[in-house]
Amino acid sequence: MLEDLTSLFHGFAVASQPYNIALMCLGIVLGVIIGVLPGLGGANGIAILLPLTFNMSPTSAIIMLSCIYWGALFGGAITSVLFNIPGEPWSVATTFDGHPMAQQGRAGEALTAAFTSSFVGALFAVIVITLVAPLVAQFALQFGPAEKFSVFFLAFCSFIGMGKEPPFKTLVSMMIGFALAAVGLDSVTGQLRLTFGFTEILNGFDFLIAVIGLFGIGEILLTMEEGLAFKGKAAGINPKVVWQTWKEMPRYWMTSLRSCLIGCWMGISPAGATPASFMSYGIAKRISPRGHNFGKGEIEGVVAPETAAHAAGTSALLPMLSLGVPGSPTAAVLLGGLLIWGLQPGPLLFVEQRDFVWGLIASMYLGNIVGLIIVLTMVPVFAAILRIPFSIIAPVILVICAIGAYTVHNSTFDVVLMFVFGIIGYLLKKTDYPLAPMVLAIVLGDKAEEAFRQSLLGSGGSLGVFVSNPLVSSIMALGLIALFWPIIQSTLARFRAPPTKAAT
Repeated sequence: MLEDLTSLFHGFAVASQPYNIALMCLGIVLGVIIGVLPGLGGANGIAILLPLTFNMSPTSAIIMLSCIYWGALFGGAITSVLFNIPGEPWSVATTFDGHPMAQQGRAGEALTAAFTSSFVGALFAVIVITLVAPLVAQFALQFGPAEKFSVFFLAFCSFIGMGKEPPFKTLVSMMIGFALAAVGLDSVTGQLRLTFGFTEILNGFDFLIAVIGLFGIGEILLTMEEGLAFKGKAAGINPKVVWQTWKEMPRYWMTSLRSCLIGCWMGISPAGATPASFMSYGIAKRISPRGHNFGKGEIEGVVAPETAAHAAGTSALLPMLSLGVPGSPTAAVLLGGLLIWGLQPGPLLFVEQRDFVWGLIASMYLGNIVGLIIVLTMVPVFAAILRIPFSIIAPVILVICAIGAYTVHNSTFDVVLMFVFGIIGYLLKKTDYPLAPMVLAIVLGDKAEEAFRQSLLGSGGSLGVFVSNPLVSSIMALGLIALFWPIIQSTLARFRAPPTKAAT
């Protein structure tokens, strides 16, 4: 523990360098802009801007990208409160009370409560990561191929059984991702798979090309079809409103603590920030003595979802860093970035790249402080972005996506491939198929296959290797429980239900 604390202080020295502080500020500003623009989101923004970091050191690059994520989390609250437009899916619950407060002339109070709650939730999650991640990584160093596959199996099953989307659609999306991950040279046999004569994909589909197309182009196409018109309340935040709101917020410490715990649990499991915000809002409404005011402009109705969403969004980085398994779509994109920079997320990262890991964790503390200051002082500027016609914003984003795709391999084929993935992303979104499981499968599919085949080779082809010791057996059992959780939940509810009296 003392060694980890020393490493964290060293990480603060790395993260607080002027160059990295400047990248934090730039990342926060870009992130808030992405969060303000409805539909883009943290994962999309990081995917689009990932090529900008290729010439940076991995530590500086991940600091900037993680701050884009924090900024996007902050930015979603601005549109929710002022315009009743959720900038992010997890900001939907914030609109329930945030926008009524803005209509009552309390926009500054609502935004201050939202930003402060976001900061508290993220800070709680970063403390959890600081304390837990090294322990998880140290434990995971004992993993062999079978244990690694069991962790991947748990991640895939959790997305299917515990996600908010229908399990069948999640499974279909994941299967498409597995098929895409299988394209290219087989690492075990050396044979080509599913290349269909295209030499450009001998090494498979580049993750970055796929994610820029799926998220960036797909979202732009969908938004162009829907056509967005922004109307809302203008707002600024003055120091007096901030101070008055801060004096009132300690009354809701129990709501904040409960929301932090809900958010961290949902973030570490693949449930994500959106269900965390809704669950936290629903529980707060049920428990609070002011529950009858929820939906009419109650500040506690802003505190609960924002705290939970940020705790979930931040804690999703814990399994990515310690196990190499992303807990959210954004974490999956960041995982892809680490692989591009030649870093292997997982337990060895804490041994081989201590400066990187602790620099990142330190930047989470500093980035959230910087983010809180920026959003509190620049709300009118960020809100004004929604006055720009989408017909201007869309072409700019398309050009950035195309440049980003081209710079990966300096190939026009990649730009064409990006648009193909964009059409796929558009069709999946139109038919309500989730993209997160596909991204997870593209990122982890080949690693899961490699671990599975190595396990079978080591055991002479026996599947018994996946129940050969208590550790791998327990993880596989957890995976099966997660996979069949909806069935288990309905069965338990049936047994708990009181018996109905027979009609006389």
